[in-house]
This record gives sequence, structure tokens and C-alpha cells, in this order.
Amino acid sequence: MSFSSVWSILTDFLWAFRILWPLFVIAAVILLFRIFFEVLLPTEFHRWQTKRRFRKGEAWRSDRSLLHWLQSMKPAEFEDYTADLFRRMGYRAEAVGGTSDGGIDVIATKDGVKHYIQCKKYITSEVGVGAMRDFYGALADHLIDGKGYFITTNRFTHEAEQFASDKPIELVDGFRLIKYIRASGAPAGPQDSQVAASICPLCGSNLVKRHGKFGEFYGCSSFPKCKFTKGR
Repeated sequence: MSFSSVWSILTDFLWAFRILWPLFVIAAVILLFRIFFEVLLPTEFHRWQTKRRFRKGEAWRSDRSLLHWLQSMKPAEFEDYTADLFRRMGYRAEAVGGTSDGGIDVIATKDGVKHYIQCKKYITSEVGVGAMRDFYGALADHLIDGKGYFITTNRFTHEAEQFASDKPIELVDGFRLIKYIRASGAPAGPQDSQVAASICPLCGSNLVKRHGKFGEFYGCSSFPKCKFTKGR
């Protein structure tokens, strides 16, 4: 190869580099930022990725579609989602669940008070009184001024609701969870009238069919705390 050919290639390279060097600098900065967040701030980077994924999943779903999306999550993913939801609600929240979590999946702190959350990602199973007793037993070792939240993507049995009625435990079933999500700022999609019709307008609990002396009616599942009723 002649000297003139080598010189031509070199000058072409230098010309291209002069044009493209800003792109190389931008790519290097992006790479350094990613390394910084992944290596030095892994928790913050994970939160950012989690937040981005969850916002994309929530976007413009109907209530029923949003509930089905939650039910499709893996248990650990649902715990991360719950922690993210409570952060949007003004808490400092961390998912702490695991094989030895003692019944506590998320710890949420607000105004210096800790609240303890258990998450059950159920599709058809209902949360029974046994699970509620276990959760209350786990709270006994931690609870001081706060309260417990038992959150499920399905619903609670009547026995579980009765057990929790006089204890510092807030029950959040699938439909009430949707209300929390909407209140936290998630964009609403097409409304599902069947879902809306099955929620108590006073407290957000399920409406269940009951039988009285005047026939069938729908009453709030949190009775006697809430006494809302409506006819068929």
C-alpha cells in the first residue's frame, strides 16, 4: 500500500472522528451513568427499573384488566409492586419478603411509624382465617403504633374478616386495591361497570349477596363496620 493511500485513509478517519466524536462522548457518558447506578446505587437503579415497568403495566387498563394483570404477577413481583404503591402514597416502603419473612412482606414507614404488610397474590383462592391468625401472630413481634395491612388480589373469607374486625389490621382485597392504585395517580382506562357495581361506595369493600326477611339484597362484606346495603 502506498504512502498516499495510507495518508488518505488516515485523513478520512480523522475527518470522520471530528464529525462523530460528540456521539462517542455521549455514549461514554451514558455508559458511565449506567455503571454508576448499577454498581454504586443498585437499590436506586432497581427502584427506577421497577417503577418504569409498573407504570407501563398500569397504563390505561380498565379496572378488571388491571386486577388480572396484578394476578398474573409472581409473588415477589407483587410484593415489589405493593412497596412501590405505598411509596406513591407517601410512605418509605421496602419489600422484605422471603422464605424467612415471618409473614411480613413489606415494611412501610410514615411520620416515623412503621406499618407491616403481607401480600397474597391469589387468583381463585380466598384468604382464610388461618392466614389471618398467622399474620396477626407475626405482627405481635413488631407492631407498636402502626397497623398491619393484609393485601390480596382476590378476597377474604367471612371468617377472616370477622377475625380482623377488632384488630389493627386493614384488609385490602382486589377491588379495594384498585381504588388505592387509582388514588395514587395511575391513569384510568375504560371503566368496567361490573367491577364498580360490586364495590361498596362507602368503604371500598366487596358487596356480597345476602338473604333477609324481605328477600335478597347486597350488603357490605365489612359489616358490622360498614352497614351499606342496596337492593337487587
